[in-house]
Amino acid sequence: MLNSPVIHHRAQLFYRQFVAVPAWLAGCLLLLAATISTAFADPVDDLARTFFPQADQVGEFQGDPLAAPVYKGDRLLGYVLRTTDIAAIPAYSGKPITLLVGLGLDGRITGLQIIKHSEPILAAGISEKQLKHYVDQYRGISARKRVKLGGVERKGYVTIDGITGATITAMVMNATVMKAVNKVARSRGIPVPTSGSASTAPVVAPAAEATENHPAPAWWMGATHEPFWVSVWRVRLWQITVLCVALGVLVFILLFQDWLTRRPALLKYIRTGYLVFTLFFIGWYSLAQLSIIHVLTFINAILHQFSWEAFLVDPLIFILWGFVALTLLLWGRGVYCGWLCPFGALQELISKIARWLKIPEYHFPPVVHERLTALKYIIFVALFGLSLQSIGYAAMAAEVEPFKTAIVLHFNRDGVVLGYALALLVIAAFNRKFYCKYLCPLGAALAIPAPLRIFDWLRRRKECGRPCQICARQCEVQAIRPTGEINPNECHYCLDCQVTYWDDHKCPPLSEKRIRREKSKAALERIRGMEK
Repeated sequence: MLNSPVIHHRAQLFYRQFVAVPAWLAGCLLLLAATISTAFADPVDDLARTFFPQADQVGEFQGDPLAAPVYKGDRLLGYVLRTTDIAAIPAYSGKPITLLVGLGLDGRITGLQIIKHSEPILAAGISEKQLKHYVDQYRGISARKRVKLGGVERKGYVTIDGITGATITAMVMNATVMKAVNKVARSRGIPVPTSGSASTAPVVAPAAEATENHPAPAWWMGATHEPFWVSVWRVRLWQITVLCVALGVLVFILLFQDWLTRRPALLKYIRTGYLVFTLFFIGWYSLAQLSIIHVLTFINAILHQFSWEAFLVDPLIFILWGFVALTLLLWGRGVYCGWLCPFGALQELISKIARWLKIPEYHFPPVVHERLTALKYIIFVALFGLSLQSIGYAAMAAEVEPFKTAIVLHFNRDGVVLGYALALLVIAAFNRKFYCKYLCPLGAALAIPAPLRIFDWLRRRKECGRPCQICARQCEVQAIRPTGEINPNECHYCLDCQVTYWDDHKCPPLSEKRIRREKSKAALERIRGMEK
């Protein structure tokens, strides 16, 4: 029975159909597998060979801290390491940036490459050329050296260029790289040079290592566990001090606004000076321009894995957001939009110059204006929805904000984004703060909680809007409705309406009282004259 022709035939049929896969199908499966493996291949091997051109073999990541040895035959050339395995410092996105670093046996960095990040600023606005220039500067730097970004040369430091528009991100990468390579060098007993020439002295313990005239900071050397953001705050202490003093001055202005608005000439000088400070110090110098990306990143962090450390890495941005949160409760959105936004300050200064040059100003009719103000809310909702899918995509779409071009990158861009920013500034000469009124998603985000403010500091009279329309006509951002109410969602807190409120030559109710008072005084003087 077992040797019957029928059973033998069926066995052969089963083998051909289910065991002996056709050659063409096997070839397709192998090709597909090769394609998938190539697509998801670990970039370590290829990058390691660019860091060590003589290498023919890369080992597995092993040891403490993790690092992969690189060989030529049996000869060890150095190591490659992933920074997140050793020094996972959160960047602004809340997640660390993964860099692959090559470390030679002479203690010098042989190569550096970003292999993974979630930074919005790197996804949009920072070119590949800028990133390549930044990482290429590390080649040849000793693992023991202290590296600083830009500024004045200092003894004991290697100075390299940062990334314009991504200063904090560059600082995070710098701290990550130097901390990681130092740990690997010490753990592997790699000698590290302290000057321009190579040294054969072994790497020593951190306590003895900081014996130069300028000892390395403890957080960088890994002797302590001080958070990275603490060192950033220490480095930028003077900028933090200037900003805090300026915010204190602004609080004084807001608290004593009634006294100031009765002195319009003084208020004019103070406000213009503050706008210049905002543009030059907060904006072009400190690059502390708030953006809708900050809002979306914060929301994304709440929905996923929130960490204050991620937001503390940029002290000026953190302080500004804290101040904005406070002023939203007390005064509404207008304090930031009218006093602290560098791009808003640039538009307003252009508008002032245009009025001085007697360039005519144009306003949309109230009905058209009301419809156009909805655009910024639509843009905000679209960006918010996109950020739920990918904060990187949202960052690229957030080029609708001209802040990066005009403020962060100092107009050092080209193409459509540069033309877009310049066009908005030209329009601002004819229509005050056009972008802020109609297109700004950040303004929309700040306007949403504006009605929740605790106090109403802007004074109004019962005659406002019924019948008086002076303030409504004078408001260049069109934040006063024909009925007399100030729209908190659109007000930029310029205080112009408050100047009119106290002016007995402009405000009709006060003007009527002044005229009656002057007539009474004149009549009294005539009576006294007749008595004499």
